[in-house]
This record gives sequence, C-alpha cells and structure tokens, in this order.
Amino acid sequence: MPTLSRQQLVILILLTLVWGINWPIMKAGVTDYPPLTFRALSMLLGVPVLGMALVLMKVPFRVPRAHWRELLWLTLTNMLVWHTLIIIAVKSLSSGRAAILGYTMPIFSAVLGAIWFGNRMLPRGWAGVSAAALGVLLLLWHEFTNLTGRPLGVLLALCAAATWALGTQSLRASRIPVATLTISFWMTLLTSLALTLLASVFEMPQWKAPSSVTWGSILYNAVLIFGFAHAAWFFLARSLPPVASTLSVMFIPVLGVFSGAWWLGEVLHWQDWTAVVLMVVAIASVLWPSAAPARAQRTG
Repeated sequence: MPTLSRQQLVILILLTLVWGINWPIMKAGVTDYPPLTFRALSMLLGVPVLGMALVLMKVPFRVPRAHWRELLWLTLTNMLVWHTLIIIAVKSLSSGRAAILGYTMPIFSAVLGAIWFGNRMLPRGWAGVSAAALGVLLLLWHEFTNLTGRPLGVLLALCAAATWALGTQSLRASRIPVATLTISFWMTLLTSLALTLLASVFEMPQWKAPSSVTWGSILYNAVLIFGFAHAAWFFLARSLPPVASTLSVMFIPVLGVFSGAWWLGEVLHWQDWTAVVLMVVAIASVLWPSAAPARAQRTG
C-alpha cells in the first residue's frame, strides 16, 4: 500500500472538500434550471481556466495524432457519460443520495480492476472495498422507499458511476505521452462541446436567464470543479495505484451528505454516522502505510 507524498495528500484533501460540498451546490443550481445546460455552461467557462493554467505552467497543448482515438475513449468514459447522466440524476434525487450513488464508482473500479485489468488486490484492499460498500448501503438505508419511486435517477447515477470506473481504469492504463493537465484540458473541451450540442437539442425550449443562485453554482463548478478538481483527480488516478486512488476519495459522498443536511435540512440518522466510520476504515485500508517496509528499513 502506498505512502502519499505531501503533494498528493494536499491535493486529496482539497479535492475532497471541493467535490464534497459541490453536491448541494449542484442541486441548488439545477433545481429550477435545465441540467444539461447548467453543466454545459459550467464546462464552457471552466475550459479557459484550464487553458490559462497550461499557459502559466508552460504545459504543451499538443496531443500526438496517434493518440487521438484513445483520448476520445478517455473523454467518453471519464467525463461525457458521467457528467451527462449524473447531472440529470441530481435533478431528480436529493444531493446527498446522488453523491452516494455516484461514488459507488470506487467500488466498481476496484472490482473491475481486479477482474479485467489484472490489478492485484491484497486482503486489505478487499476489506476497504467491503467497508465502502457497506457504508454506501447504510447511507441509502432511509432512501430505499423513495428510490423505488425514482428508478430512472437511480439507474442513471449507477450507470454514470460504472462508466466513470471504467474510465478511471482506462486512464490508469493510458500511455499517452503528455502531461495529465493536457489530457484534462482536451477531455473538458470535448465534453463541453458535446454537452452544448445535447443541451441545444433537448433543452432549448427551457432556456432562460440563470438566477443568482444558479450563476453562483455555475461559477463554482467552472473554477473549482473543471478548473481544479478534475485535473487533480486525473493526477491522483495516474500517480497512485488503482485501489488507492479510488477508495481514497470515498469521504466525498460523506461530505456531500453532511453538507446537504446542513444546507438543505436533510435529517441524519445513526446509519449516516456509522457510514462515516466505515468510509474512514476504507480510506485507511488503502492509504495507511504498511508496517512491513518500516520493519525492513530498520533491519537494513
């Protein structure tokens, strides 16, 4: 199991905070606004932020032509399907529970990696996956009755999570010889164009001027989600082992549930608090340094 560098740890903490509180922010943004249009505007405004980061950091924009096909596949699985389906799910579900369903991704990813991508999973990793799965079930405890009346939203969120899991494993296996920030820029740009097309086809009759709350949500997503969080996640996904990079973000849905409760007044139960403990166990199972290397170092 890996020991995080200081840079990885700082990025992980910031990513958890930014993504966690975004769930009630997204819910507020799409409550009275077309979801695909909301997402398209957020991404279109986020692309210049990413582009400016590349310019300031002197990171090349160019992706070799031989890797365009792989870039399109990574865009489809990591961003386009995820953002299209999950924002529609957020519209129909509570923000916290949409976060929980969306963050079944690490569970899908760990299992996919072990079965189809040849990733070796130690018992500690499987324990983490089991703890995370149990935590998800507990967080959904009081939602099962409501969810049965909203099967489309649940199905969309789970499909989004499974596709994102596949994309995460594909990104991990990618050998595109460019910086992660460059890949993030092109995936964001391509997804924003595709979502703009989808919003034009399906939501044009619903278009209207965003309210101040919606504008605030759009700007938060543009700057912090698409300008920072996705690039940060892609960096962790490419620099950490698969199980560590996926289970390490399992505290995000917990933060989503609690921030939604604070902002939107959702009631918390004992299952929610127990799930927090299980998520911490899941994270510790893959990120806590192993004692074996330490002993070996002392005896060496």
